[in-house]
Amino acid sequence: MKRFFFAWGEHYLYTPSIFQKSLSLLLLPLSWLYCLTAYVRYVFSTAKTFDIPVVSVGNLTVGGSGKTPLAMELAKHFTKPAIILRGYGRKSSGMLVVRDQEIVCDINESGDEAMVYALGLPHAIVIVSEKRENAIIKAKELGCEVVFLDDGYGKHSIERLDIVIVVETPNTFCLPSGAYREKLWSGKEAIVVSENRDFFRSVAIVNPTSAMVLVTAIARPQRLDPFLPDVIEKFYFEDHHSFTREEIEEILKTTGATSLLVTSKDLVKMSSFNLPLSILELSLELDEKLITTIKEYVYAT
Repeated sequence: MKRFFFAWGEHYLYTPSIFQKSLSLLLLPLSWLYCLTAYVRYVFSTAKTFDIPVVSVGNLTVGGSGKTPLAMELAKHFTKPAIILRGYGRKSSGMLVVRDQEIVCDINESGDEAMVYALGLPHAIVIVSEKRENAIIKAKELGCEVVFLDDGYGKHSIERLDIVIVVETPNTFCLPSGAYREKLWSGKEAIVVSENRDFFRSVAIVNPTSAMVLVTAIARPQRLDPFLPDVIEKFYFEDHHSFTREEIEEILKTTGATSLLVTSKDLVKMSSFNLPLSILELSLELDEKLITTIKEYVYAT
């Protein structure tokens, strides 16, 4: 049932049916109220500086946009960056340093996205915290030169540079009629980037087998379609789903697959299962102008 509502919601926001479009129009008064509330919150917020450059990487809509690989690629251009995120889906609370030279907790405490950062950026400090301000102070104490906020556009109380990834959707309304959490508010500066203009994606398959089945728990999983090899079936779970060994073994059994094709975000939750895995290994090539702009901001701050 959970998977059904997850799939229905993504279709409603990004590829709506006639019925879903009608429902969206009926909900417009709530969307206007939501958008007004978000705007008022922005207008009456005062941005605080922390004496360390902060760069937010995110998008305005709900669902996936590629912010994690973009933030990771940008962080590779600095000697001691910090990655700060909420740690959605983790079974811990408060502020937690996930990586400082080494990984100091497990995925249940960190959440899946934080563990992807921790494994992919061995030179970075990775911190999860509901209060990003506390984590920024901690990153500064640990001697970081720059903080990358994962999905921090709405954190108007933090002085920072915003990078906003464009996500195409036929519905430009705010929640609940559309996918937008916030808009590019008047007076708020941001660097708006898009795939195939400011960054370019390539995917390699690690450990391919003859009969792979796609199993993934990412937002808007249809984004993977242009990069997929032939797979015998696709299984989509809700974003941040915690896999169990039993459900994965059942997929292998019922499909007759020779391996599971997974993303890096899924891999961190399945690696302990000791099951045959093939990996969609993503890499990004960034436009040099974007790299230069970020470096100029960091070193001028």
